[in-house]
Amino acid sequence: MTALLHVNGVSKRFVKPANLTERLGALLGLATPNQTVHAVTDVSLHVPKGEVLGLVGESGCGKSTLGRIIAGIYTPSAGDVQFDGAPVARQQGRHTVKLTTRVQMVHQDPFSSLNPRMRVGDTIGEGPLIHKLIQPQETDAYVAGMLTRVGLDPDLRRRFPHQFSGGQRQRIAIARALAMKPDLLVLDEPVASLDVSIQAQVLNLFMDLRRDLGLTAVFISHDLGVVRHVCDRVAIMYLGRIVEIAPMADLYAAPGHPYTRALFDSVPRVGAGRQVFHPIAGEIPSPLNPPSGCHFHPRCPHAGERCKREAPVLHSTADGRQLACHLNAGGVA
Repeated sequence: MTALLHVNGVSKRFVKPANLTERLGALLGLATPNQTVHAVTDVSLHVPKGEVLGLVGESGCGKSTLGRIIAGIYTPSAGDVQFDGAPVARQQGRHTVKLTTRVQMVHQDPFSSLNPRMRVGDTIGEGPLIHKLIQPQETDAYVAGMLTRVGLDPDLRRRFPHQFSGGQRQRIAIARALAMKPDLLVLDEPVASLDVSIQAQVLNLFMDLRRDLGLTAVFISHDLGVVRHVCDRVAIMYLGRIVEIAPMADLYAAPGHPYTRALFDSVPRVGAGRQVFHPIAGEIPSPLNPPSGCHFHPRCPHAGERCKREAPVLHSTADGRQLACHLNAGGVA
């Protein structure tokens, strides 16, 4: 299949502003080095048309930052993101300018992502009007159709976000994204803040929309159970780097990277009887000062000297997956 999205060697750095003590030290002539957060490091991936790619990792691994780069909210510090052969965003001074409306994002918290002062009908209809996807006289019917598509009563479009439940607000956020007629959706933990029963409703809605509209999507989550039901392929991310990409069935049958195996070993299984869980040893390192070599080597039970010195490159394996691990590359760690 032809790839709709290409992420090519993308990195993102955030410079941490100096605090009061550091600024006072600078006035006294004491050097204070800039603190840089290495949020994303040299990530490359592609998403074919019609595919849902899952992006999974621990909190703080950079998956939400990567999602915002794909959506054109951030510009990368290095590398580029191409959507259908054209860049998604460009840097203009200190600001990011998004170049396409064909990529839309659904954020994790629907209450903070919706304007509390705007009625939901205006929230959904504003984007299509500004970008001339619809005419002013078509707005009311268009908004009503979007609300119906996500399972909400169109008569509620005069209400404000606080008058809806969490699940309803997330449906409104999805309707706002779909109203822009996107070819690619980036969903950043879209059900993480919802009750389990409401999660199932929103996931079923997403699956129906994918079937009816032929959506392509990047689905960001920390929940391996959720990803299993909605994604075709899964990319595993650790401390800003992709460590494994594999078809969903293959990944769940035989995870290849030591970090991926550790994630699966931490998932409770119904009907498995009494289980003893072994959490991943150690703490996730700080992105302010990531480890040398393989970022996972301080916590990996198989790490050797090579892992400490040399960062593994994501390479293709015989079974069709991609791995970034010296051991799986056939070398000696």
